Amino acid sequence: AFEYFTRAAGLGDMEAQYQLSRMYDLEKGIEKDGRRGMHHLKEAAIGGHPSARCGLGFHEYDNGNIERAVKHWIIAANLGYDEALHEIKNCYLMGKVSKDEFASALRANQAAINESKSPQREAAANFIV
Repeated sequence: AFEYFTRAAGLGDMEAQYQLSRMYDLEKGIEKDGRRGMHHLKEAAIGGHPSARCGLGFHEYDNGNIERAVKHWIIAANLGYDEALHEIKNCYLMGKVSKDEFASALRANQAAINESKSPQREAAANFIV
């Protein structure tokens, strides 16, 4: 898997970048390397991968950079990533995010979700179920 993800990442696949970051972080078939893992996580986030962006938020939060963490989570929430919205809500409940910031992230998250809806996607979802 590592070789295929590496090739795909080299071709610009952001999911492959994210999976490489996870492999380096979790020692999945390769030696753990936090520096390389973070490189791939950042590349995936820059490329618009919402899970990667959320992961950067967790990294910043763990390092005590709450403001930076919230910025990453807001970007991920704006991409329709619900886990990031959950983290913003937690920060709001702890008083780290204003009500306006939380409301704005909630609206942007809902707008992203609404944008991704289409009759074709709904038909495909019903077909799979």
